[in-house]
Amino acid sequence: MSDKEHPQDGAADADNDTGTALVTDSSRVLIELDRVLAGRKNAPPDSSYVATLYSKGLNKILEKVGEECTETILAAKDLESGQRSGSAEVDRLKHDMVSETADLWFHCMLALQHLGCSHEDVLRELARRFGLSGIDEKNSRKP
Repeated sequence: MSDKEHPQDGAADADNDTGTALVTDSSRVLIELDRVLAGRKNAPPDSSYVATLYSKGLNKILEKVGEECTETILAAKDLESGQRSGSAEVDRLKHDMVSETADLWFHCMLALQHLGCSHEDVLRELARRFGLSGIDEKNSRKP
């Protein structure tokens, strides 16, 4: 997904010297992104990419989650292939993987916000799982 497809509406601060986004506090970034997503919920559809998706409803949002999931999978496969072959393009492939993962997280957070959940709910669930084996955690789920 290109930056033109969905500008993230100031979700991160820019470094004035380099013009690149700095991430110094991941919690702050998630909180700010949640705030931006919540603020776009009732905005006119033509005001932002996020407002457009909200106006199209859950199915469109989930379609974007699926697209970004597929793009993340493909980027991971490309990166692994590049690493195995010793490709000179590994740095670009890593960037692609990170970029696609960011797009996936963004759209997952949009889906959560649309449904009245937040990243904090996900973080609480991840924290709950610390100290559990993956097998025990899966077995504890209700069928």
